[in-house]
Amino acid sequence: MAEFKNQVTYRGQPVTLEGEGQVQVGDVAPDFTVWKGFFESHRLSELKGQVVVLSVAPSVDTKVCAVQLRMFNQQATGLGPDVKVWYLSLDLPFALNRFTAAEGIQNVAVLSDYKEREFARKYGLYMKELGVLARSTFVVGRDGRVVFREVVPEMMREPDYDAALEAVRQAL
Repeated sequence: MAEFKNQVTYRGQPVTLEGEGQVQVGDVAPDFTVWKGFFESHRLSELKGQVVVLSVAPSVDTKVCAVQLRMFNQQATGLGPDVKVWYLSLDLPFALNRFTAAEGIQNVAVLSDYKEREFARKYGLYMKELGVLARSTFVVGRDGRVVFREVVPEMMREPDYDAALEAVRQAL
């Protein structure tokens, strides 16, 4: 497993990212499996031919992560049927399902990478010191290539929603 240093901080302290590599704009988005429940899995490849937003966060039970999910849920309503938004974290499906039910999240698929951490590994976003995913956003075009990538430099900050949404519009 490779380590990537000096890219992100948490409350101003440097954090090490781990993974097989780091996905960049222009790369074919690596396929991965994530979980809606303990027995319901989803693969990125299921969305082939659609534009996909991967909204990645450390934990839905933190303020900034909750805001991030709410914002993408709100924005997803106007993106159209050819755009899918996935929110990914390492939270257990129970926690994710509880939050989505309480908040009325309906426009975003809220999924967990907790079992094999395949997404974390393939995208190089596992924060070694904290044991969670690094806050980031990817937009995958219809052809399966990454057209937008943002790894937020400070984990206590929100992603650039406007830039991600512009990338979605350009990919349609």
